[in-house]
Amino acid sequence: MRIIFAGTPQFSADHLQALLDQGQHQVVAVYTQPDRRSGRGKKLHASPVKKIAEHANIPVLQPLTLKDEDALQALAQLNADVMIVAAYGLLLPQIALDTPKFGCINIHASLLPRWRGAAPIERAIIAGDKTSGITIMQMAIGLDTGDMLFKSSCDIAADDTGDSLRSKMTALGIPLLFKTLSAIDADALVPEQQNDSDSNYAVKIDKKEALIDWHQSAEQIDRKIRAFTSAMGCHTFLNDQRIRIIKAAPIASDKDNTAGTVIAINKKTIVVQCNNSCLEISMVQMPGAKAMDIVSLLNGRPDFFTLGDCFSSPIESEQ
Repeated sequence: MRIIFAGTPQFSADHLQALLDQGQHQVVAVYTQPDRRSGRGKKLHASPVKKIAEHANIPVLQPLTLKDEDALQALAQLNADVMIVAAYGLLLPQIALDTPKFGCINIHASLLPRWRGAAPIERAIIAGDKTSGITIMQMAIGLDTGDMLFKSSCDIAADDTGDSLRSKMTALGIPLLFKTLSAIDADALVPEQQNDSDSNYAVKIDKKEALIDWHQSAEQIDRKIRAFTSAMGCHTFLNDQRIRIIKAAPIASDKDNTAGTVIAINKKTIVVQCNNSCLEISMVQMPGAKAMDIVSLLNGRPDFFTLGDCFSSPIESEQ
């Protein structure tokens, strides 16, 4: 089949690479988000999908929208059988969905209809879900509302991060994509309509969410730390210094200190009071430095933390 692939982040790139390695289909073009400026020098950086496409000498298209006439004409001229979409980042109008012979299929990182939207992996971890997975769906004009074609599930472990769960999703998604393409070839798809009443939405991650609220429970904070590690990392402030929390674990506590208070300093961890529980922190990242464990931090700066120190929370920040 003649395939158009549309995606942007590493999750997408892994699926594209697997498709190219399989070699059973012709990828005639790749769509990806425009290059973005990032880093200290604010240099333009290509997406992971673009890098793979260019290495494979596949034409790359990076329109700002797929709604104008020129973009739609370029899409039609590719004469594709199917368009595979994985975390692309642009909405496709109905005319674009209808352009390929077999339409557009989406590799979505949740068990639809749960967690439709932009951040299904992070939202599943934050919510404390025990299970997630991949859904291959036929794309429709609504947000992740199309008919489901295939599903595959996985457990969310108590120590899963956004990165580790994304790796699980990739391992599920690649064989499921191949299965879908084989079913399209054999005209053997059996679409299943979603039950809209069971749906909920994985809204896009907001940078403001990365500021830790110590008035939440340690379990809630731990889930957010694990979910955001691969995206932006959760942070807090101590003496106006921003500190990213990389690794932590909730522990029981019968103490009742002010939320955000350092109540214990051990050789390998520090313990911070939350709402009716405590968070034991084992790895942090200081501004301009790499992530380090508490052992290394205290070896170099033994007086960095003191008992009674209090990290700031959004509630205090607003006062």
